[in-house]
Amino acid sequence: MLDFGMTRVVYDRVCLEHDTGEHPECAERVRRAEAWLRDPACRTEVTWHEARRATLADLERVHPAAHVERVRSLAADGGGRLDADTVASSASFEAATAGAGACLTAVDLALDEPGPLPFALVRPPGHHALADRAMGFCLFNNVAVAARHAQSRGREKIAIVDFDVHHGNGTEAIFYDDPSVLFVSSHQHPLYPGTGAAEDRGRGAGEGFTLNIPLEAGTTGPELLEALEREAAPAIERFAPDMLLVSAGFDAYRHDPLAQLAVDVDDFALIGTRLAEWARAFTSGLWMATLEGGYHLDDLPRCIEAFLAGSAAP
Repeated sequence: MLDFGMTRVVYDRVCLEHDTGEHPECAERVRRAEAWLRDPACRTEVTWHEARRATLADLERVHPAAHVERVRSLAADGGGRLDADTVASSASFEAATAGAGACLTAVDLALDEPGPLPFALVRPPGHHALADRAMGFCLFNNVAVAARHAQSRGREKIAIVDFDVHHGNGTEAIFYDDPSVLFVSSHQHPLYPGTGAAEDRGRGAGEGFTLNIPLEAGTTGPELLEALEREAAPAIERFAPDMLLVSAGFDAYRHDPLAQLAVDVDDFALIGTRLAEWARAFTSGLWMATLEGGYHLDDLPRCIEAFLAGSAAP
């Protein structure tokens, strides 16, 4: 078991006001995680940072203005459904701009104040959101907005590693033609949203800059880590990124209700340690992470804590 170390958490309590009703992606996920990370018994020392709100200009680096307005106007009208799985309430636009903004703040912390991992504790998640469409619980693609922000600050080549149990189809689609962003996704396959085959490797100038690592149901933490070591590490080293961004989903946990992988809590610590090593080796330690999925309410805080503790290991 890893102990202590330090991390930086970027957070805005407005995310709790994104009301999804009886839904797996609920405020209790983040409420419990916040409470545990503030508890003295938490295994990593946390410094807290307030998220800024993403502006229209920030969002439009990824999303057309019409999509941003669709989300804003639906929330202004009291909320409703953006797709079969994706709900908005009156506070959802504010929560979503804070979520994307937390990722921007995390990028800025990494660039301006080198130090422990900046982790954006956010909801709604983002990696399923397409440029022009919300889906899969996601309104805006937080990590994609963060990647474009990092590029606007002079970090030309961005690597994104997504270890959520579901394929980050939105992130993949946004960067599928783009050789300046390497997208790596490990995920249970087949599973929602049905994308992420190993042969999907990008298109045009972006061919070879998408790496999908599909996993069978029942894959364990050591097996997941071995797949990342075998496939992701060499790809990131060849790409030589200027910054590493992580979509940290904890629904690969063995008891998560939405998937069937078999990753234990302490396996997330090992993932955090390995990603920290890659960040140091390949980007001089310039990295950040953001929360995506993870729906086991009792154990999600321990999974996040383990990942953060692992990322802080020497």
